[in-house]
Amino acid sequence: MSYQPPASRTTNALAVASMAFGISAWCVLPFIGAIVAIICGHLARGEIRRAPVGTMEGDGFAVAGLILGYVHLILTVLVGLVLIALVMLGINLGFSAVHWH
Repeated sequence: MSYQPPASRTTNALAVASMAFGISAWCVLPFIGAIVAIICGHLARGEIRRAPVGTMEGDGFAVAGLILGYVHLILTVLVGLVLIALVMLGINLGFSAVHWH
């Protein structure tokens, strides 16, 4: 019998970046962080799928980044649409630069 050492497993860097940007989308980089998290997450999942079995991990990080990114992006678009609708309906939001007395 020959002894085979266990294959070294590496964590995909794009997966970690996806999760980091997904978190930063909620804290620091609102729209840009979500876009980067989504792109990195999809790229990471593709790399992990193409890697030999058992050599690369990080799919959970990539999925977490994708979820954080997509949820933030969807909420940002919905809030933007609501604000546009309110402006179109003429509802005063109190953001006037000119105060009439």
